[in-house]
Amino acid sequence: MKPKIYIDGKEGTTGLQIYERLGKRDDLDLLLIDEAKRKDTAERKRFLNAADIVFLCLPDAAAKEAVTLIENPHTRVIDASTAHRTVWDYGFAELSAAHRDAIAHSARVTNPGCHASGFISSVFPLVHDGIVPANFPFTCYSLTGYSGGGKKLIAEYEDENRDPRHDSHRIYGLNLQHKHLPEMQHICGLTNPPVFVPILGDFYKGMATTVMLPGFDAHTIHAALQAHYAGQKLVMVAPFGGTEPVVYANTLAGTDSLMLIVSGHKTQTIVTALFDNLGKGASGAAVQNMNIMLGLDESTSLSYFSL
Repeated sequence: MKPKIYIDGKEGTTGLQIYERLGKRDDLDLLLIDEAKRKDTAERKRFLNAADIVFLCLPDAAAKEAVTLIENPHTRVIDASTAHRTVWDYGFAELSAAHRDAIAHSARVTNPGCHASGFISSVFPLVHDGIVPANFPFTCYSLTGYSGGGKKLIAEYEDENRDPRHDSHRIYGLNLQHKHLPEMQHICGLTNPPVFVPILGDFYKGMATTVMLPGFDAHTIHAALQAHYAGQKLVMVAPFGGTEPVVYANTLAGTDSLMLIVSGHKTQTIVTALFDNLGKGASGAAVQNMNIMLGLDESTSLSYFSL
């Protein structure tokens, strides 16, 4: 019998991207709620409890409410909101064998945040392997395409009468309390949250998240990350310094891969995570987690980049 899959919130950007990746598969039974009833609590509850795996593509409060509607002990959940990022099994399989095993057997998986994916992919191996101490004062900036803001922001940026300042990048989250900070600190085991600022660019999708590491030899950092991610399909480490002298944030747009680029010299290092904010930063990661939970090849129906 085919696994039954339900996307609660299929109409949003993340939900639509998950559906796009799953819609042509013949090994799954996608449960589709009547459009007229998609906000009907009783009908949603019926679908939530009929599914083997549910994707929650909802705001935090709605995601928490959806979990309370699930009474079927066999229904497993992948939550794309920030609601459970520090309490459920964290859905970034490449961090360690323990993470992948936890996802495979979990009933509740939280999908990583987009900016958090970039930061954690760089920092977790370095702290976990003792190369950078947990009390290091990490700093990070992350350049993202506007699709990460959902339908409202997409409409704002694609409006022909938009604010002309949208032609340039904008720095936001200036209170330094971005919603992804708790998972960045928690998953990496940091003593303090990093100083983190996101930057929104005038391009649809793509992301470049850069962590700065003063006082560390870039070649040592590169070797450590290469060793950590050796053999992974969807996370890779580029040759030292990358493949060209500049980094474009939309290089991996349209893929579900993440690539780390290490640059610098003996006393200063930067690590840039390149990926698609809708791919490995959201929907692609969610589908990868589903594949792992079902015991399938984790890259099934995903598009990955090879060096």
